[in-house]
Amino acid sequence: MNIYGFTREKLEEYFLSIGEKKFKALQVFEWLYEKKNSHVDDWTNIKKEIRDKMKQDFSFERPKIIRRERDTLTRKYLFELNDHNHIEAVVMYHDYGISLCVSSQVGCNMGCAFCESGRLKKVRNLETFEMVSQILEIEEDIGDRISSVVIMGIGEPLDNYDNVLAFIRIINDAKGLALGIRHITLSTSGLVPKIYDLMKENIQINLAISLHAPNDEIRNQIMKVNQVYNISQLITSIKDYILNTRRRVTIEYVMLKGINDSETCAIELASLLHGMNIYVNLIPYNETNHINLYKSDKETISKFCATLKEKGINVTIRKEFGSKISAACGQLRSKEVEK
Repeated sequence: MNIYGFTREKLEEYFLSIGEKKFKALQVFEWLYEKKNSHVDDWTNIKKEIRDKMKQDFSFERPKIIRRERDTLTRKYLFELNDHNHIEAVVMYHDYGISLCVSSQVGCNMGCAFCESGRLKKVRNLETFEMVSQILEIEEDIGDRISSVVIMGIGEPLDNYDNVLAFIRIINDAKGLALGIRHITLSTSGLVPKIYDLMKENIQINLAISLHAPNDEIRNQIMKVNQVYNISQLITSIKDYILNTRRRVTIEYVMLKGINDSETCAIELASLLHGMNIYVNLIPYNETNHINLYKSDKETISKFCATLKEKGINVTIRKEFGSKISAACGQLRSKEVEK
């Protein structure tokens, strides 16, 4: 068992199971996350026999950073896991703080045509501690605090539901990493049943939906998940999510040259989303050598954005990060695998 995979509630259960008071969990969280100290022998406010028991029962190891790439406002990290698999995470510097994009799986089975992560298939889910460790290791590396987290790296978060939910609870815990719940964003390709499960969790995270097409014909071509949960089902689930959580949902739309970037697509997308409490994030595509898809030019993206605005849709164009490094999600990992 790795200590960084335990929510405070689960740690309380552990202490009760060994005949100790559950407030010990609070003390452990303070050492791990406030004081950033995993050396159990330093935990002098906890009895030695409890510390010895914990050293027997828990691992305190974290995946290590083995490679870094830097751009002006971006740092990309490659991690090696205990089983020698690799994942990556990306730091982005904004004028409002430092955000971190974390991975939730080793590889991905969603098979989106434009995504480098899905080109190498899913090996396994990440454990909770492997997600928490991405934040801890990177904060230590940059000497600064991460102010927001997006679960938008390698993998489909809702395909690793339980571990991702535990991760959110640990980083949101006031005695954990104390990240405000509205500073946590989960991005999904559209696993409709899991969107309903998330709706019932009563957590006020930001939900982002990778839509990327205004109709089933285009989405079927670029996103395999649409063949299971089509746009009609997905839009219904988004409307229900908004109604029940009273939270605005982000619609992600990667701009692919000649695929989904026409004026007709913009008009159709505006009609699809009309009246919903959403905003659209237009994403300039990060090209990769392995995929024969290309970024829409700036003029096309601007025109697409203007059309949506004219139709009453709240829309932004995502700032481009990492153009001088392995910017595409999964690209750094694929380089390591191919070595």
